Amino acid sequence: MSTYRDPRRKPEWLRVKAFSGETYSRVTALLRDLGLQTVCQEANCPNRGECFNRGTAVFLIMGPRCTRNCSFCDVTSGPPSPLDPSEPVRVAEASSRLQLKHVVVTSVTRDDLADGGAGHFAATIRELRRGLPRATIEVLTPDLRGSDSSLRTVLAERPDVFNHNVETVPRLYASVRPGADYRRSLDLLRRARDIGTSVTKSGVMVGLGETTGELKDLFADLAGARISILTIGQYLAPSREHHPVVRYLHPDEFTELEKVARAIGIGTVVSGPLVRSSYMADLIADRL
Repeated sequence: MSTYRDPRRKPEWLRVKAFSGETYSRVTALLRDLGLQTVCQEANCPNRGECFNRGTAVFLIMGPRCTRNCSFCDVTSGPPSPLDPSEPVRVAEASSRLQLKHVVVTSVTRDDLADGGAGHFAATIRELRRGLPRATIEVLTPDLRGSDSSLRTVLAERPDVFNHNVETVPRLYASVRPGADYRRSLDLLRRARDIGTSVTKSGVMVGLGETTGELKDLFADLAGARISILTIGQYLAPSREHHPVVRYLHPDEFTELEKVARAIGIGTVVSGPLVRSSYMADLIADRL
């Protein structure tokens, strides 16, 4: 198996097309007109052009500023804005105008809110059900500070997929996710299944300095939490100020990681250099 270890240059398999096209422009204009953010834009996702040109987007609710400051993430950290009660309606309107069959909603982390934003997620799901009764809904939530009541608030609205990313191996949390806790994230996924969610999902980045052994342990932990779907993708540093890329993995290595995770007991695994937690989420959901 060949590898690519030079962290200074992106290999050819990470090159993406420029963001352009009629559909891309239409989606961008719609989001601007409705005053909505997407994680595609705020996190500078490399798949933004492809997804927008497919007429899809991942809505980022509760403002563009996060109360945490993870070293891997390009979302702005700082004092958040008050919640906008009209936002759930606007998300539903955008989803309806885009004729989405599978809607993905995520958020910044809002540790300033007593419920971590669970009520706002719930309101958004309700508006989506009202406006798009046939669409499936996937929520990608922060850890909600481990609150059982907040988790139940979200799950009471019965999202079709509950997603929460563990992002990386436990050893790297202090440098990559300093405000988070690996066991808390793992427990959130486990409790989501215990409460009754049929489809749970998580994602992990590679290339941050983790070892293969650590990834196997992480896969085993996620299998123990009975997740349904795992996404594995290459970490790309947004800037020199962010956590550095330690290694670019070859596409063949992603294939091997998928085989390992499936062998450990995770039913659906999507693994590739440009895979992100919400990338092609509609097509992944169709597999279930």
